[in-house]
Amino acid sequence: MSISEANNISGSVSEFILLGFPCRRELQVLLFVIFSIIYLLTLMGNTSIICAVASSRKLHTPMYILLANFSFLEICYVSSDVPKMLANIISQTKSISYAGCLLQFYFFFSMCAAEGYFLSAMSFDRFLAICRPLHYPTIMTHHLCARLVFFCWVGGFLSILIPAILMSQVPFCGPNIIDHFFCDLGPLLALSCAPVPKTTLTCATVSSLIIFITFLYILGSYTLVLRAVLRVPAGSGRNKAFSTCASHFLVVSLFYGSVMVMYVSPGSRSHPGTQKFVTLFYCMATPFFNPLIYSLRNKDMKDALKKVLGASSKEISKNTEK
Repeated sequence: MSISEANNISGSVSEFILLGFPCRRELQVLLFVIFSIIYLLTLMGNTSIICAVASSRKLHTPMYILLANFSFLEICYVSSDVPKMLANIISQTKSISYAGCLLQFYFFFSMCAAEGYFLSAMSFDRFLAICRPLHYPTIMTHHLCARLVFFCWVGGFLSILIPAILMSQVPFCGPNIIDHFFCDLGPLLALSCAPVPKTTLTCATVSSLIIFITFLYILGSYTLVLRAVLRVPAGSGRNKAFSTCASHFLVVSLFYGSVMVMYVSPGSRSHPGTQKFVTLFYCMATPFFNPLIYSLRNKDMKDALKKVLGASSKEISKNTEK
């Protein structure tokens, strides 16, 4: 279908064209292969963490339950836009329906909000474990952990509900070309055929509140954790606390660093190339590195992963022998 045919009789846009990465065909094939490999490795890495936590009773603790949910979130997060991006790279039309675009917008940013909430919950867990170790078992119960998980998932979807409803009321009458690889907020608002200051202000306010409130809470939690760790005498306990918190904070830095560059830094939205690169980083690179960060810096997780991978290899060898 041509771009001119994307508009229906009433003049409203029925589909959008996602330009993605306009370049030579050979380079597009190379990008498709690279992004496909990263996507598959991301799915495998996060699934491995979920399986490791589920299979090891030693990891049935609030910290690892939150981590397993976080890994499942990363799978949903990367799957909300990457499959469509891969399809469009090799497609000639590069189109997405109006409803599909709004759904992609809603699910992608709901996952972003939920990620911020999960990172906050994980920092709260580490704060209790290190700063209030005697009270930790009585405060961080499995019941509280389940409530935190429920809040993070439901809170993520509810936080973006109003912006999504407002976006569905934005008038689009052409052009319908989005210079991006997914339905991002800025490029969508730029296609509006009428000023929508209330929608723009609401979306900016909601995103800023989610980003800054969660980030400041996490920063405050880890500041108190660091102070507590520095008071601990040098030894294995101190090293383990440093290692666990360092991996958590590295994930926080990767996510919030890229998100703030994208949605807080002035001028970052005016350059489509920069916009695509930064978005690509926090929607693909961050979920890809998270399993590596958590597994490589955590002995319990490494042991559980070895058991899972060992059991899988034995099962494969048995099937091949049959």
